[in-house]
Amino acid sequence: MKKIISGLILACVTLSVSAQTDENLGIIPAPVSVEKKAGVFKLDKTVVLVSNETSNAATADVLNAYIASQGGFALRPSKAAATNERAIVLSSVGAEKLPAEGYELQVTARNITVTGKGAGLFYGVQSLMQMMPEKKGQEIDVPASIIKDYPRFQYRGMHLDVGRHTFPVSFIKKYIDLMAAYKLNNFHWHLTEDQGWRIEIKKYPKLTTVGAERNGSVVGHHPGVTSDNTPYKGFYTQNEVKEVVAYATRKFVTVIPEIELPGHSSAAIAAYPQLSCFPDRDTFVDPKTPWAGSRKGKQVQQQWGVFDDVFAPTEYTFKFLEDVLDEVMVLFPSKYIHIGGDESPKEYWKQSPFCQQLIKEKGLKDEHELQSYFIQRIEKYINSKGRSIIGWDEILEGGLAPNATVMSWRGVEGGIAAAKLNHDVIMTPGNQGLYFDHAQSKSSGEPVNIGGNSPYSVAYAYDPVPEVLSADQKKYIKGVQANLWTEYIESPEKAEYMILPRMFALAEIAWTPLDKKNFKNFSEERIPLHLARLDKTNTNYWVPVPVGQSDKQIDGEDVTVDLKVPVQGAKIYYTLDGTTPSDVSNQYRSALKVNVPKGTKILLKTIVITPKGKRSVISETPLNNGAK
Repeated sequence: MKKIISGLILACVTLSVSAQTDENLGIIPAPVSVEKKAGVFKLDKTVVLVSNETSNAATADVLNAYIASQGGFALRPSKAAATNERAIVLSSVGAEKLPAEGYELQVTARNITVTGKGAGLFYGVQSLMQMMPEKKGQEIDVPASIIKDYPRFQYRGMHLDVGRHTFPVSFIKKYIDLMAAYKLNNFHWHLTEDQGWRIEIKKYPKLTTVGAERNGSVVGHHPGVTSDNTPYKGFYTQNEVKEVVAYATRKFVTVIPEIELPGHSSAAIAAYPQLSCFPDRDTFVDPKTPWAGSRKGKQVQQQWGVFDDVFAPTEYTFKFLEDVLDEVMVLFPSKYIHIGGDESPKEYWKQSPFCQQLIKEKGLKDEHELQSYFIQRIEKYINSKGRSIIGWDEILEGGLAPNATVMSWRGVEGGIAAAKLNHDVIMTPGNQGLYFDHAQSKSSGEPVNIGGNSPYSVAYAYDPVPEVLSADQKKYIKGVQANLWTEYIESPEKAEYMILPRMFALAEIAWTPLDKKNFKNFSEERIPLHLARLDKTNTNYWVPVPVGQSDKQIDGEDVTVDLKVPVQGAKIYYTLDGTTPSDVSNQYRSALKVNVPKGTKILLKTIVITPKGKRSVISETPLNNGAK
C-alpha cells in the first residue's frame, strides 16, 4: 500500500518560485487587490526618483537606500521626469480618496507610481521593495502590475517584554524595523515587572537603582535546574526612550508603554516598600511614612512567575502612580497607556485591615471590585490627561473601567465580553498562536521556552473577529497583537528566532482581508522567499522543517516521501537508520520510495540547512508496517 507523507503545517517551495510567478508578487501581508500585467519596469541607474513633497522625503530616502543596497546604484532625485526619462514617482495626489493607511501602486514599462499619504505611502514603498526580484545584470525587473491596498484592522501590534530580560536600544530599533516592513503599527513595550523595573523615573530614582536589579536568573525551564546567582540589571533612560519613540515615529509605529498595576509590582515595591500590602506591614495610618518592615530595600527576586506582592490602594500609592504616569506620558505621545491589570494577586488585600476597611467604605463586594476601583481611579487620571487605558482582560473582573480598551489574552472570551459591553478590543489570545514565546514545533530540539506548540500556521488560521458577535459588536474589534514574553529569551538572537517567521503570519491576519488569505500561497511561495532574504542578513530566524513531512506515524509497506525545502536555496538531509541527520548525511533530491519490511518500523529523520548554515530542528516521521 502506497502512502504520501503530507499535511505538515509548515510548508515550503522549490527554488524556481519567484515574486513574479506568485499571485501576490511576493508581498507579505497579501494586498487587497493585485492585478498582474504583461511586461516589466526595468529599474536601472538611468531611472529618476520623483518626490516633490517634503512629507515624503523620508520615505523616498528609504526606497533609494534599498535600491542602492540591492542594485548597487542610487536613483537621481528629480522634480519631474523628462520626456525620455523613466521614473519612480511618489505622490500623495488623490490619496485623500484612499482608506486610512491605504496606497495604490502601479507599475508599467515606463513608470512606477506609488500613491499614498504618510503611512500609506510608506507601506506602498514597502510593498514595492518586497516585489523587487534580485538584480539581473545591471537592472532589476519589477513586474508590471496594479496594486490597491489598505489594512483590515487599524491596530496591528507586536509586544516585547523587557522586564525579565532587557535588550539594547539598537535591537529595539531593529524590532521596530521588522514591524514596519510588514505593516505592523503598534509596539507594545512592557516596561515594568516583578523581575525588573526598566524605565527611568526621575522623581523616584530607586525604581532603577533598586527595582531594576535582581539577584539572579533561573537556569532552565520553570522551576529551573538552578540559578546563575548573577545580579541582573538594566533599564532605559528617558533619553533612550525618547530616541526609540522618535525612531518609531519615522517608521509610522506608535510606541505604547505598559506600567503594570496593581500586580506584577514587586520591583517597584522593592524600591519603595510603603507601596506594599505585605501582611506584616504596619497599619496604613500614615501611608506617607516609609515602611521599616522586613522587605525594605529587598532586591527583586530571581524566580519567574507571579508574586503575591501587590500595590496597596492607598493615597500614597495613587500619588506615586500619578507621578510615574506623568513622566511616562511626557515621553510617550501615544493615545493609549497600557496599565496591565493581569494576574493581580488578592491574598494580601484579603489579609490587609486597611483594604478590608476600604472595601466597606466604598461599598465594594470583594477584592475583585477593589481591583476595579483601583483601575478606575487610574483610568480617570489618565483620561484627564487626554489619554486612554488598555488593560489585559482581567480588568473585566469586578466591573470594567468606563473607557477602557480590553486586550484579550486568556483566549477570546474576554474580548467577546468586552465587545458585548461596547468596549474596544484588541485580540491577542495565547491559545490561537499569538504568544510567540511558545515552541514552534513539537521537537525536543527546540530551545528552552515557556511551553506549548504554536507553529505559524496556528496564528495564520486565526480570525480576530469572533463569529458569535453581532455586526455592531464586531466593530469593537480594533485589531490584533502577538506577544513576546522573555523569561526564556535572553538575547536579541533568540528573540528574532522566536518571532520569525511567526511575525509574517501576524501581519497577514492583521492586514489582509479574509477572502484574500491563502495559506498554501503564503507558506509555499512567500515564506520561503522572505526567509531566503533574511538568510542573507544578520537576522536570526526559526528554520521550518521540510514541507510534506508529518510528525504522525505513516502505516504501510511502500511509502513515498515527497518533500520540499522551506527556504529558497536550502538543502534537506535525511537518515533512515536511526542516526541524527547532518550535512554529511544523504541529501534529499527527489521523492524517496521507502520499503518497510513487515513487522518493522523505520524512523525517517530530516534536517534543513540554509545557504548561510542555519539549521532546522530534527524532524521525525515513524514509518510502520505492523510493528507493535
